[in-house]
Amino acid sequence: MTTLSINAERLLGRLRELGQIGRDSDGRLVRLAGSDADKSGRDAFVAWIRNAGLDVAVDRIGNIFGIWRTADSADDAPILLGSHIDTVIDAGIYDGCFGVLSGLEVIETLKSAGFVPARPIAVAAFTNEEGVRYAPDMMGSLVYAGGLPVGEALATIGTDGTVLGAELERIGYAGPEEPGFLKPHAYVELHIEQGPVLEREGVPIGAVENLQGISWQRVTIEGEANHAGTTPMSMRRDAGYTAARVITFLRDRARNANTPTVATVGCLSFEPNAINVIPSRATFTVDLRDPDEDRLKAEEATLAAFLKELAAAEEVKVSVERLARFEPVTFDPSIVKLVEDAARSRGLASKRMTSGAGHDAQMISRIAPSAMIFVPSTGGVSHNPREHTSDADLVAGANILLDAVTRLAAQ
Repeated sequence: MTTLSINAERLLGRLRELGQIGRDSDGRLVRLAGSDADKSGRDAFVAWIRNAGLDVAVDRIGNIFGIWRTADSADDAPILLGSHIDTVIDAGIYDGCFGVLSGLEVIETLKSAGFVPARPIAVAAFTNEEGVRYAPDMMGSLVYAGGLPVGEALATIGTDGTVLGAELERIGYAGPEEPGFLKPHAYVELHIEQGPVLEREGVPIGAVENLQGISWQRVTIEGEANHAGTTPMSMRRDAGYTAARVITFLRDRARNANTPTVATVGCLSFEPNAINVIPSRATFTVDLRDPDEDRLKAEEATLAAFLKELAAAEEVKVSVERLARFEPVTFDPSIVKLVEDAARSRGLASKRMTSGAGHDAQMISRIAPSAMIFVPSTGGVSHNPREHTSDADLVAGANILLDAVTRLAAQ
């Protein structure tokens, strides 16, 4: 089995075909969770599952599973592969989709080769990983792992006023299975890196050993609107200026730290948002990430102290809303080593790395030993139509997944 390789033409062809599903009138790829475009992508994936001779299962949150059971292993916990096929707005074709279609390709390759697994192998497409239309992100896998009640998730109201449960019903993917019905023996997710490290270092395979913790907050600063020309600088309660102080504080602190901490303010709005009026309100988001839980807690505490200090100094009111909080994840060391060994066997260099982005693997790691495989992203670009990974790197990553699954399924 060591020389077995995936069918590159089939994998790459499906990846490009799926990448054309959900194009809007401007040619942008927009396949948001629960949308008509999402339905079309799901329908294509289910058709490929059925053509491969696998069982299809859908749970109540809309997660789709293609399951390969054999006579001797039908009731055993499966090796689970997968990712997601929903996208951001104006997306590339690789994020998530590469992992889902590679998982299917691995199963088809093993079936065609006459391989007899010691346990079932399944591939999953998890619902709403991106979190663009419905919050939080990684919702389907979070629900599956028991971290969010399914009823609460289904009642989520989207950015367009729709309700997720109703949209899943409408598109035909509100399944009958309870989330978590299929408890994995192990989970492996293949993904593009979405960052520049592998390409910069000339390494084709990333053996992902951990994943950063994520803290999302929404900060609201309330000052006082007043005339931009007649109000002296010393008499202003300027919510906009106070927000700017927070943004620069976060950036300076992260840049000057001798740690991998990152901080981002991605959303910002002012009221009344007029050129000649001092802002009375500023609302912005803060995204803090670090692979160490103690450091992440320390950054949260430092931000809270700075906000309290600013509120007093600038005579403004500051309130903070927690949007999401996920602890860092350490992946299963034995699976990480399996990825490294598989790369070595194929003569490929590999690098142990931290995932800076959130992935379904961080949720499934709550219920099963898990790990991830990364392949390079050209220029480190993702969530962008310029997102690209070479065919050679895509095929190499899928073959490493094949080898890792072969060894896991033979145990």
